[in-house]
Amino acid sequence: MSRQNGITIEEVLKMDCMKNCKIIAGFKGIKNTISSVNVMADPDVISWVEEGDLLLMTGYSFKKITLQEQKNIIKESSKKGLAGIGIKVHPYLETLPSEVLELAENLNFPVIDIYYATPLSDIMTPIFNEIFNRQAYLLKKIEKIYEQFMNAMLKGQNIKDITNLIGDNIKNPVLVKLDVQDKEISQFELIESDKKDILFENVLNFYKNPNRYSEKKIDESNELLDSKYIKRIVVPVIAKDSVFGHIFAWGVNKPLGGYALSVLEIASTTIALEVLKILSVREVENRYKSEFIEDLISLDSKRKEKAIERASFFNLNRNDKFLSVTIKIKGKDNVEEKNFTKLDGVVNSLELYLSKVHDHIERSIRDLELTGVVASKTELIIILLSFKDDESIERALNEFSKQIESIDERFKSIDMSVGIGRVNSYLENFANSYIDSIKAISTGKILKENLVTNFENLGIFKILSQDHLEEELSKFYDGTIKPLVDYDEKKSTELVKTLQSYFDNNGNLKKMSDELFTHYNTVLYRVQRIMEITNMDLENPNDRLNLEISLKIKQLLGK
Repeated sequence: MSRQNGITIEEVLKMDCMKNCKIIAGFKGIKNTISSVNVMADPDVISWVEEGDLLLMTGYSFKKITLQEQKNIIKESSKKGLAGIGIKVHPYLETLPSEVLELAENLNFPVIDIYYATPLSDIMTPIFNEIFNRQAYLLKKIEKIYEQFMNAMLKGQNIKDITNLIGDNIKNPVLVKLDVQDKEISQFELIESDKKDILFENVLNFYKNPNRYSEKKIDESNELLDSKYIKRIVVPVIAKDSVFGHIFAWGVNKPLGGYALSVLEIASTTIALEVLKILSVREVENRYKSEFIEDLISLDSKRKEKAIERASFFNLNRNDKFLSVTIKIKGKDNVEEKNFTKLDGVVNSLELYLSKVHDHIERSIRDLELTGVVASKTELIIILLSFKDDESIERALNEFSKQIESIDERFKSIDMSVGIGRVNSYLENFANSYIDSIKAISTGKILKENLVTNFENLGIFKILSQDHLEEELSKFYDGTIKPLVDYDEKKSTELVKTLQSYFDNNGNLKKMSDELFTHYNTVLYRVQRIMEITNMDLENPNDRLNLEISLKIKQLLGK
């Protein structure tokens, strides 16, 4: 049941109006919060009651309906999030059916036996008054809290100060985790030191579900911490219609109620403003870095020299070794288009993903103690990495690739393609590595390689992907495999697929037959037709090599 402002079942049972009333099922739901009271006039009441209602009725209403209808009322009431049901059992019934009580108990849905001599109106009015008084008091407190947070903003206090302010108000441990911060900011002063690690572990478990990074709803749950169930509230921090982190609060010292939730919501809005300030600063930094990278890869020698002169600002030594890692980002085909259109007429959602990936890349570079510059433009993130010698490059790239894979795992709404260029000595040659990384991305997609494609591992594609060879490659394709492609299109055959299977299985016709789910004699016939149409002999090493390369060229040219 989501959080309501009001009074709990447990507190209501202690009121004078509930004297002689008792809970007879669903005891574990005694902490459910009542935000309103309703009376059952007919069995259709479930269609218009609301979450947080305490539903009151008489045994006479229950007596008129079947056992199944009675169970449906309990089931649907629990499903809709009602706080509980109060039933005046006597004198209309001796007792409620055991099946009804058992169902309520299994659902942790409170059923209260109302004392027969107590009018329902004598229960409703006091409860309504108590709810009203509490909400009025809560509104006054919230107004003061709002002023506190606004004053903190006006005084320029940082997110750590705001986190402390949350903890001071709710008197419970608090942790703020943001994408734009390098670490969690916690306020754990009010708990024992041995419990702190338990809470940190609880945060890690929360993020094991990748959907947490984008869910915009408040999460409330009972967490088993140190052999005891503790209420936890997690409020997302939303800026530019995207989740940039969460505020965690645990009811370790005192219960988390409507007041605590209100404090967390106000804090979330306040922190979101701080996030926007951080993003604005990062935007300026990224613009400066992007200009540096663009000048460095420019064909204009003056722009390139200008970039080299600024290298010291980024702790780069002109004489070191450099390579490019380029990441291309796009929305997945199965993600609704509306998720990548302008939101509030201001920002493109894909740009937000780009910004988030950018932040994680920079964090990874710092964590791995690498020297580099990260710049974003349109759908690309260009990463310049600098090394003093060759020895550490391979290890660093392996670790960096793992970091990129973990980032890709986190952002499920986007497709990432990563290319690594060759190492080049001297900063002025970085453009060569950048071109290699772009080719690695294109070729990796064709070959359906892993997320990260290293240009050095492309084999013959390192040669075939050279831009100046495109015309020659097209001519080679036309003179080798194109007649086979045309024949397939005209006759609806699968000779090209058969030829690919031939090379995949080293010419083993039996394996080809199994792979293609085709009779051995049919495969043999197809191989003969391939040689006739292409006028090449698969027994001839040169012809065989030409046909195999032509298949790769077909992939590369997208034919």
